[in-house]
Amino acid sequence: MKFSLVVVAAFCIAFAAGAGELRLWAVDPLIKVFRDDKPSRGGNALDAARGEYASFQVVVRSNDEIKGLRASVTPFINGDESFSARLPRFVGYVPVDRPTQKPASDQLRPVPADYPDPLLEVNSIDVAANDAQPVWITVQVPVDAMPGTFHATVGLIGQVDGKESKATQKISLRVFPATIEKTRLHVTEWFGMNMAHMKIKPEKNSEEYYALLRKFARNMAEHRHNVAIISPMGHAGFGVDAAGGLTIDFSEFDRWVNIFVEEGVIGTIEGGHIGWRSEGWTSPFHVEIHQVKDGKAVSSMVDPASAEADAFFAWYYPKLVEHLREKGWFDQYLQHLGDEPIPPNLESYKAMAALTRKYAPGLRIVEACHASDLVGAMDVWVPQLNYLKTDFAHYQARQKAGDEVWFYTCVYPQGEFANRFIELPLMKTRLLHWINFCYGITGYLHWGYNQWTSESPFTHTTRPHQGPPYLPAGDPWIVYPGDDGPLDSIRFEAMRDGIDDHELLSQLAERDAESSQAIARKHILDFDKYETDPRVFRKSRRTLLQKISAIDNNN
Repeated sequence: MKFSLVVVAAFCIAFAAGAGELRLWAVDPLIKVFRDDKPSRGGNALDAARGEYASFQVVVRSNDEIKGLRASVTPFINGDESFSARLPRFVGYVPVDRPTQKPASDQLRPVPADYPDPLLEVNSIDVAANDAQPVWITVQVPVDAMPGTFHATVGLIGQVDGKESKATQKISLRVFPATIEKTRLHVTEWFGMNMAHMKIKPEKNSEEYYALLRKFARNMAEHRHNVAIISPMGHAGFGVDAAGGLTIDFSEFDRWVNIFVEEGVIGTIEGGHIGWRSEGWTSPFHVEIHQVKDGKAVSSMVDPASAEADAFFAWYYPKLVEHLREKGWFDQYLQHLGDEPIPPNLESYKAMAALTRKYAPGLRIVEACHASDLVGAMDVWVPQLNYLKTDFAHYQARQKAGDEVWFYTCVYPQGEFANRFIELPLMKTRLLHWINFCYGITGYLHWGYNQWTSESPFTHTTRPHQGPPYLPAGDPWIVYPGDDGPLDSIRFEAMRDGIDDHELLSQLAERDAESSQAIARKHILDFDKYETDPRVFRKSRRTLLQKISAIDNNN
C-alpha cells in the first residue's frame, strides 16, 4: 500500500530574517528552484502509498554567504513506528547553453541559464549571499508501514557572518493504505560502462568493474526500471575449436544478466542490436557476423540478405535460443535488430527480421521505429512519441493483433511534447508515464542514461550530434558521474514517481476503469497537451490514492 506524504510546511524562519540568519521554506519537489527564487508561503501537500518513494524539497537562503552548509533529517515517526530517509542531498546547478531546437512555450527560463538538476552527495556546500539552495530529502516508505501521518524534522546548519546559524523545518508524511511493490510498466534506459569524470577507472571484467556495473543496476532498480539492454553477441566470446570451427562462450553475458537480476532490474532482457546502418542515416542496415579466417575468429559487417549472413545466423541463433532456454530467460528476452528503421532502409531491416524468424522462431523482436510498414517484422513496436500520435490507429491495430506497443523519446519530439529535457518543467517528465496509461502503451524507452562524453556534464549539458546540430540539454543522460558511481538528478526522481503513478492508475483501472481514466485525463489532454499545474496534480493524486484505499478497505 502507498503512503501519502503530506508535508506540513511549518515555517521555522521569519521571512524578514536579518543578517546572520537562515531562511527556510518548503517547495513542492515538482517545482524547479532557481538561485534567485525568494521565500514563499506554502509548502508540500503530498500523498503517497506504502512501498513508494517520496521526495521533499526544502530551500534555504541568507542575506549573507553561508559557509559549510550541512543538512540532516530525523526518522519519520508515528507513535511507536518509524522509518528513516536517506541522507539529504543538495540540488546542484548546471548551465544550459543552448535551447532545444523547438523550445516549448513553458520553457522555464530563457537559455542560456543555470538550471537545477543533479543531486549532489556531498557533506556540505557553500551558498552565495541571497542565493536559494534546495535540499532534497528522499524516503521509501516500507511496504508494511502503518497507514497514518509520520513526522520528521529537517535541520540546516552553517556559518553565516562568522557565526553558526541553524534552522529547522518540520515535515509530515501521510501514509495511505494503497501499496506499490512492483511496477508493471516496462521501462528501459540505454546505458554503458561509462567511467568518464569518475575518480575510479577499473579494468574491464575486474571485480571493481563489476562493482560499478552493479551500482548502475541498483540505481536503475531504485528508479523502477525493469528492462536492461544487454547484448549477448556483444558480450560473447568467439573462438576456434581444435577442428577449426567457430565457438561461442556466453559467460560474460550471463554475468551481466545475473547482476541485473540480483539488483532487481530484470524483468526483461533487451538484447542489443545485431545490425547498424552501413553508412549514413538513409543507408541500408548491415549485420555483424563472425567467421574463422586464418585460424582466428574475426568479425565483419555484411548485407543481411547475403549468404554469409545466412550461414552465420543459421549457426548463431540456435545457440543463443538454446542458451536462453537453459537459463530460463527465453520468455523474458527481446531482440533488437537495427535502431530506428525508416522508409529508405526498411528492406534491409526486413531481411534482418527474416533471418531472426527463420533461425530463432519465437524470439520476439523489439525496435525503436520511425516507420509503420513493418508488420510481421516486429513484435514490440516502440515509436517515438510524435509518431505514436500521428499513427495511433496503426498501433492500436497492432495491439489488437497481439503485438505490444511502447513509446520512446530522445532528441525529439520537441515543442509542447512531454520529454526529459532540463529546460522543461518537471511535471512534463513525470507525465510521460501518464501518457503511457491514458493510451494503453505498455512500455517506455530512452537512449540516454549515462552517455557522458569527454566534456563534463556538470559544465556542458548539450553536445554535438551528427543529425541535429546538437543534442538538447540532458537528453544524453539522466544521471551524473559521482566519484565511484552514478548521481541522481531531479529529473530521474520525477520519472520514477511517474512510473509509480502509472502503477497506481493501473491498480485503480482494474477495479474502476472509468474513474482511473477520468483522473488521468485531467492531465493528459492530448499526446502533446497537458495540465501541468502541480497544485491540480496533487489533488488528482490524492483522489487516486483515496479511491484505491477505499476499494481495498471494502474488500
